[in-house]
Amino acid sequence: MESLLVSTGVVALAEIGDKTQLLAFILAARFKKPLPIVAGILVATLLNHGMAGALGAWITATISPEVLRWVLAASFLGMAVWTLIPDKIEEEETQVAQRFGVFGATLITFFLAEMGDKTQIATVAMAAHYPDPVLVVAGTTLGMLIADVPAVFAGDKLASKIPMKLVHTIAAGIFALLGVATLLGAGAKLGF
Repeated sequence: MESLLVSTGVVALAEIGDKTQLLAFILAARFKKPLPIVAGILVATLLNHGMAGALGAWITATISPEVLRWVLAASFLGMAVWTLIPDKIEEEETQVAQRFGVFGATLITFFLAEMGDKTQIATVAMAAHYPDPVLVVAGTTLGMLIADVPAVFAGDKLASKIPMKLVHTIAAGIFALLGVATLLGAGAKLGF
């Protein structure tokens, strides 16, 4: 259960101000059709984070526990720093919508925007850290929805009221704590 809760909280915080949340704002403003946008976010996140969770589980099975501990700690500490750097969205990610409709555009652009994004990499690291990658993927997907669904429905009005710097600092702190805890042996009972 810890893996679900930590994954949900960390990704929900890390996603605030992230390029995929900005993409949700743009798609909502452009199309004004929240349900296909939310459905596209859900499917894209399940596919993307499902692959990331599988990679994390494979890493756990392949890398020795001692090396894994250092890789995970470095990953979490790197995520802490990366979370403090604001994202920008590229215009071409939103142009896909003209060809594939609202659901298809959301699915494609969210999937592509998540490739190599901090929440995808966090999913890999947490799936390698926790014993149940399915709960991690469920948690990271829920975290994405917690952050992005309000963006779809509330749009720019909500964005101007959220203290982005504070949210990013809290998310960075959580990643840093996970990194330090991993270095200090948290998860030793799990084999790394």
